[in-house]
Amino acid sequence: MRRVLVVGGANGIGLSIALEAASSAECERVYIVDKSPLSEEYHLPKIESFIFDLTSSDYSFFDRFSDIDTLMITAGFGRLSLFKDIAESYIDDSFRVNSIAPIKIIHKFMGRLTSKEPFYCGVMVSIAGFMSSPFFAVYGATKAALKIFIESVNVELER
Repeated sequence: MRRVLVVGGANGIGLSIALEAASSAECERVYIVDKSPLSEEYHLPKIESFIFDLTSSDYSFFDRFSDIDTLMITAGFGRLSLFKDIAESYIDDSFRVNSIAPIKIIHKFMGRLTSKEPFYCGVMVSIAGFMSSPFFAVYGATKAALKIFIESVNVELER
């Protein structure tokens, strides 16, 4: 992994993945894309961060990362709430960030996934995408959609 793109890498698991990659001697560059700015303490020589809102409809932003050989998507969010109490805007944003954004990003890099050159791709889903959970109806639905998408693309890639 010489050039790594971590989407959702300003904190949590994404940040851990970015820092681990940056610590590797083989790694030249780690790009972090998140809607939040990267904390100053993580501004390291190998790390370059970008701010991007995954609720956007224009994903041409990702065209600049044509040199990567590894894509990690860890972005996502959820909130404990009864379904009846959830605003429609939350439903829309949840699907945009947790399902549609990863699908669009993977679509941007599909040529790399199908090329002969090594290209690694990892996507964080959630246990909520595998089993029902009260208070997580929308989050679970978004992660289940992403899970099925990944499984379907994996079958296509295995052909």
